[in-house]
Amino acid sequence: MLQSALEAEVDSFVSRHRATRDEDGRRHVVRNGYCPERDVLTGAGPLKVKQPRVRDRRGAGADDRVSFTSSILPPYLRRSKKLDELVPWLYLRGISTGDMQPALEALLGENAGTLSANTVVRLKEQWAKEHDEWRKQSLAEREFVYVWADGVYFNIRLEDDRQCILVLMGATKDGKKRLLGILDGFRESEQSWSELLIGLKQRGLRIAPKVAVGDGALGFWKALRKVFPATREQRCWVHKTANVLNALPRSVQFKAKKDLHEIWQAETRDDAYRAFDTFIEKYDAKFPKATAKLTRDRDALLTFYDFPAEHWSHLRTTNPIESTFATVRLRHRRTKGSGTRHACLAMVFRLIQLAETNWRRLKSSNLLLKVVDGVRFVDGLEERNAA
Repeated sequence: MLQSALEAEVDSFVSRHRATRDEDGRRHVVRNGYCPERDVLTGAGPLKVKQPRVRDRRGAGADDRVSFTSSILPPYLRRSKKLDELVPWLYLRGISTGDMQPALEALLGENAGTLSANTVVRLKEQWAKEHDEWRKQSLAEREFVYVWADGVYFNIRLEDDRQCILVLMGATKDGKKRLLGILDGFRESEQSWSELLIGLKQRGLRIAPKVAVGDGALGFWKALRKVFPATREQRCWVHKTANVLNALPRSVQFKAKKDLHEIWQAETRDDAYRAFDTFIEKYDAKFPKATAKLTRDRDALLTFYDFPAEHWSHLRTTNPIESTFATVRLRHRRTKGSGTRHACLAMVFRLIQLAETNWRRLKSSNLLLKVVDGVRFVDGLEERNAA
């Protein structure tokens, strides 16, 4: 298949120049045999490939002389692009550098030796440069309707303090989820979140998101209210449930969890309020610390009722970030943590980039345009005018 594709590519190139002829009617651009045979390492194993050659009969000094370079098999290529991506893919999925060579040989055979695991060191430097370039990309033409925020902690082998990486993901008007911001912050402080959010404005993000979803970290909400005061706040129910249950004895956690589900699974806001009041009535006398964790975010926990019901599953939790970081944590368990904060940030950025290609669109993404246009939703349904 590869050889046939090369032949077709050359034939197409020659055909495009068939009208260019000399005084005797002979074509200037013609086939000219083959380049020396070479081995190319692919996912199917090593292949021997003969690159067709093209000749332009016009002299070297001719202004309109053309040359052919294959886009399928560039000069000096010794392995396919997919295999160039294999080493970082294995590394990011949890294969340590010590296990890299056996893993490559198991996949590719003895010829895997051309893929050195030491390239991981260079790759980390490359990822860091890519992150710096990505942070400078303009957001002037972008609008994000929903955003999810979270701070994820990592152990750094060569440092005493744990690293907190702040992550912000967003959903565009067409429902696509994108990485919006990532920063090595100092815990989840207001100052660190402000730096990330102000950086988005400096890159051109002028329109405030409609909703931000996050846990109860006060640093993020304080920063959001200053930088994007028009953005509505939605607390993550997964985090809130865990916090409330941690303040209850194990003997009542199962029942309390069901009662919490009655709140956020209610069909209307009024039903949710009633379930809310029932929970407080049942547990407040014996477990006031648990109920206090719930009541302080009462309204922010139910913001999702003002948006399309089709989007509730996206808005009630920061799961888009949590699921992505499951792979990141696997990588760190295998390597016992990154050696430096800089290397950790670069690797996390690259991991999210890889995951981003598989992120699914929001359900019923067509409704996002109505949200952007200010259409009012009541209990998840579009409000209809009496007229």
